[in-house]
Parts: sequence; structure tokens; C-alpha cells
Amino acid sequence: RSSSRYMIITKNFSFKNVFLFTGHHLPWLALWMSSVVALYEFSNFHWFFIPWLPVSIIGTAVAFYVGFKNNSAYDRMWEARKIWGAIVNSSRSWSNMVLNFVSDPSAETAALWQKKLIYRHLAWLYALRSQLLLHTPWEHAAQKGMVGKYARRRQKRFGVGLLDDALTRTELHLFLGEEEYQGLIDAQNTATQIIHQQGKDLKAIYEADSIDSFRHMELQKVLNDFYTHQGKCERIKKFPLPRQYANMSFIFVCIFIFLMPFGLVPAFADFGPYGAWVSIPFLVIVGWLYVVMELVGDYSENPFQGMANDIPMLSLCRTIEIDLREMLGETDLPPAIQAQHGILM
Repeated sequence: RSSSRYMIITKNFSFKNVFLFTGHHLPWLALWMSSVVALYEFSNFHWFFIPWLPVSIIGTAVAFYVGFKNNSAYDRMWEARKIWGAIVNSSRSWSNMVLNFVSDPSAETAALWQKKLIYRHLAWLYALRSQLLLHTPWEHAAQKGMVGKYARRRQKRFGVGLLDDALTRTELHLFLGEEEYQGLIDAQNTATQIIHQQGKDLKAIYEADSIDSFRHMELQKVLNDFYTHQGKCERIKKFPLPRQYANMSFIFVCIFIFLMPFGLVPAFADFGPYGAWVSIPFLVIVGWLYVVMELVGDYSENPFQGMANDIPMLSLCRTIEIDLREMLGETDLPPAIQAQHGILM
């Protein structure tokens, strides 16, 4: 079994993790701030520098705007986690109802139906997870340049690639018969068709008098809940945080970082002959803080993209699998997913 897609579970970031996440921005910040200081010290372009007050107003406005974006990004991530929590609860209810509602004069026939319905549901979980991990144009791993390279490097370190997800195909082979697997794997939306097949089997069980109409309706309601959960996940996956908010936040941060040294360097220069040079580390730190605020929101807005702050779908799928197979009386169960490098997948 392979592993991929993850969520950070350590209480605090180590300095190394912070540096890996944001450290590559420090060189260009230091270069820009040093260039402005050198311009101030070795040229007569002092007229080009501006009072700090208007720059500080811009910085305050940018901070509010970035805060709004980060709140929106957090809402998307937390909603995704609530949806998967609902999937966990509905999955346990489904297994419990199947085991207690589906019956037959032949206990062996009833057991076959029960295992088939529960195993197919496990296949739905892994199929849904796989579909949610496919790239969308606005996610980081789909980008060109340094952003995309960084995202793909992190994915390679902690798991298999998004488009080469051998785990899902292995699980579908395990939980679906070969004929059913071949019929479902090539569907445009495999997860949707799996639930549809569940409904067809429920109808067959009802027509065979192995379940009464009331229990049939209750089980069908749970299937409808699965469609609802899937639709909510797809809404988050396929509709990004509106780009006018996400992209303008990045532009505003860039404008503030560009203007900031032109307002602060003269203020530091008043402290003495070396005051302008002393401003460089302070300028870098302030610029870095705004960059980090932007990055936190940027990497939180897509909870199904396969990065370190994702919803740990593999771990949740495995938890459900263990619970449901244990309900079936099985003892040869897979191990729970363990965190790697402080990241739960």
C-alpha cells in the first residue's frame, strides 16, 4: 500500500519547516531592501523616497485584505474537514444498517449481500479520494515555474504522484469484483456510478424480499447522503476561492513590499550615519511577515490538492475501512495510517 496526501499534525512548526516553507523568499527580500538602501546612500535620488505615513496606511489596508482572504481560505479547509467527518459518520451508519437490515432465509446469502454492499462502499471512498486529488488549473502542483516545482517536490517526498495513484486502483481491485471493476473504473465519475450500483443492488435485495420497504427507504436515504457529501467535496474542489480575491491579495502584498523601504529607510537614516544600513534586517523581517501571511492563505484555500495542509483523506479512508471490516467480523485488518515527518496523510 502506498501513501499520499497529508495534513500537518505537530503542535508547532520547527525552524527547519518554517525555512523550507518560506525561506526561499528571504534572498530576494534582502536583495530588494539592500538595493533601495544603496540607492539612498550612494545617489541623489532622495526626492524619490516618500513619507512613511501613506506607506503605513497601505500596509494596514493590505493586512486587512490578507486577513479576509485567509479567513475565507480557512473556511474552505474547515468545511472540507466537516464534510469528511460526516462521511465517516455516514459510513458507520451504512455498515450498521446493512448488517442489521439485510436478511435472507439463507444466512450465507445475507452475508454475501452484506459484504458486497460494505466492500463497494469502501471502493467508493477510495474512488472519491482519488477524484478529489486530480489537478485543477488553479492548484499549486498544476502551476509552471518554482511554485509548481515546489509543490510537486513536496508531493514526491511524502507520497505517490497525483496522476499515478496506484493505491486507489489497488483498493478498487480489492473491494470490487473484476467484472464490476472494469465496468466502473472507466466511468467519467467512478464514485457516482459506484453509489448508483449500490442503489441497484438495494432494489434487487428488496425485490428478493430480503428487506422490507421501510428499511429499503432508510438505506436509500444513506446513499443519498453519500451523494450529498460527494457533491459538497466536488463544489470545493471544482470552484476555487474567487481569483479576484486570491490574486489581488498577492498583488497588494507585492505593492506594499515594493513601497515599504522607500518610506522606512529615510526614517532609519535619521538615527545616524549607519541607520539606513541597519534598516535592512528590519525591512526584510516585515516583508517576510507579509509574504508568510499571503502564503498561509494561498496554501490553505485548496484542501484537496495534495499538499501538507490537506485534509488527511487517506487516513480517514483507512479508519473507515478498519471500522467497517471489523463490523463484518474480519480480523486481518490493514494498519492505521501513521504520520510521516509530522504529516498525516
